[in-house]
Amino acid sequence: MEPQTKEKVEGVLSRLGITPTEAFRVFYRQIALRGGLPFSVTIPNERTAATLRKSRRNQNVETFDSLDAMFESWQK
Repeated sequence: MEPQTKEKVEGVLSRLGITPTEAFRVFYRQIALRGGLPFSVTIPNERTAATLRKSRRNQNVETFDSLDAMFESWQK
């Protein structure tokens, strides 16, 4: 796993108050309960793929100081 990804994930887990081991345990239990991954895994369509490529390059990325500000931007 890329160190950058691992660091981000462990930061999120720390804020949630769980360890990586506990997260794996939850993940595995959900797979067992659902009989598959606990989320949808699909190949994005071309528009979504292009948007993801742009966001990875930090192109056309809009940021907000709060959820309210983001929701307000949708009304424009």
